[in-house]
Amino acid sequence: MTPLTQLSPDELLFRDTVRDFARAEITPLVRSMDEAQKFNPQLLRKLFDLGLMGIQVPEQYGGAAGTLFEAVLAVEEISAVDPAVGVLVDVQNTLVISALMRWANDAQKQKYLPDLATKLTGAYALSEAASGSDAFALQCRAAVQENGDYLLNGQKLWITNALEAGLFLVFATLDPAAGYKGITCFLVEKDTPGFSVGRKEDKLGIRASSTCELILKDCRLPTTSIMGDPGKGYKIAIETLNEGRIGIGAQLLGLASGAWRHAALYARERKQFGKPLADFQAMQFQLARMAMEVEAARLLVYNAARLKDSGAEYLKEAAMAKLFASEVAERTASLAVEVFGGAGFVKDYPVEKLYRDAKIGKIYEGTSFMQLATIAKLTIPSA
Repeated sequence: MTPLTQLSPDELLFRDTVRDFARAEITPLVRSMDEAQKFNPQLLRKLFDLGLMGIQVPEQYGGAAGTLFEAVLAVEEISAVDPAVGVLVDVQNTLVISALMRWANDAQKQKYLPDLATKLTGAYALSEAASGSDAFALQCRAAVQENGDYLLNGQKLWITNALEAGLFLVFATLDPAAGYKGITCFLVEKDTPGFSVGRKEDKLGIRASSTCELILKDCRLPTTSIMGDPGKGYKIAIETLNEGRIGIGAQLLGLASGAWRHAALYARERKQFGKPLADFQAMQFQLARMAMEVEAARLLVYNAARLKDSGAEYLKEAAMAKLFASEVAERTASLAVEVFGGAGFVKDYPVEKLYRDAKIGKIYEGTSFMQLATIAKLTIPSA
């Protein structure tokens, strides 16, 4: 049986290319982007040029025609350097592009996929003030006008990539009485009248990743802006978020891997009592346990991605991967700070930032409680 972590020659080449790029091009920008709370536009251009913003887009639309597994590899390697960059790439590939490829009609694919692969950043706008874990308690409304257009009014919160995005997948309710069956997905371009990006959140971690509110005030959209069928937005949201959890699992896996690497290198270089920290058995055991947990998270994330690419059921595995990777990321980043000692508590070393970045992993793309509920539902036998 081939180990899940064994990569094909093409996958190895792809992973190593992304790893080299991340370490060479992203590393010098991590601290400045974090402090400025702003994504470097030149870096965004390089991500497009390397094909990392359209990994699964078919060649006919100018993409790399890759797999979800390759997207996972990219997000993992980028997040090992900066999870804020990793989540931008993740949302682009596993949420926005994934949804368009599955649900958009031919005209919509022709219009948006070539740009998403080469120059257009996307955002996924589902969350609202009253709809977090209860994702379908939407207050954003879409009303049908006499000429057949739709008028959208409402507010979205915590939208990743909001400042960089030119295309937004906005979920709104056509018929509140229909509950989740009234939810519809609209493709909204940034310059649409009545649509605006509001306040940017001042976050604990992943600060270079923009997280903003969206404001829709009499935002008029044609029928052609609907992706999928009216009232079927809930299906798009559910199935896309299931895949997106694997991407977030990859981000958190990369974060944990990066934190472990920094800790292991520092333990080898830092000397106490006349010898490196890594020569002390207590430190060796701590680093060994961290390595074991990172590898276990990798197995779960890779397995979920392989299952999705093969067309098999993957919902339980995606929930497990996201949940466990979030726990490992937080634990590994915390231990990495302790390995660095006082140096780990200051911004001169990278583990302080990774520790701040890790916390969001237990919250977005479905909280830990929601993942546990999914796992319980799919594993515990019914009475």
